[in-house]
Amino acid sequence: MNINLTFFGQMISFGILVWFTMKFIWPPLNAAIESRQKTIADGLAAAERARQELKDADSRVADEIRKAREEATQIVDRANQQYNQIVDKAKVDAVTEGARQKAAAQAEIESLSHQAREVLRQQVAALAVSGAEKILKREIDQARHRDLLDALAKEI
Repeated sequence: MNINLTFFGQMISFGILVWFTMKFIWPPLNAAIESRQKTIADGLAAAERARQELKDADSRVADEIRKAREEATQIVDRANQQYNQIVDKAKVDAVTEGARQKAAAQAEIESLSHQAREVLRQQVAALAVSGAEKILKREIDQARHRDLLDALAKEI
């Protein structure tokens, strides 16, 4: 191998190329690479934060759903209690009203019965007086007396 002036020229050209590359090309490339690495690292960190926030949100949603179910159960229980109270009150009111109506009907029946007895007594008294008048107006005869009593019995 011959080391000649061309070889030294190539070495000097190569040195200038290396110096030019290190001075003007390498820093922007290095900056672009570092920027890209930082962007990728930030994206991965953001994805990890998002994944963690999603887990947290899922747990909060599960807690809220559990709380909502418990509250719904409590509301249903309170509604059932109110329903039972209303039904019980309605039953008591119905029994009370039935007893009141029964007592009123019983009182009305007794009043009507008493009135009917009074009317019947008045009619029997009138018939007795009428029968006695008829008997006294006629002579006392057994056959007539029996006929009058039969007629009186038919009228009663």
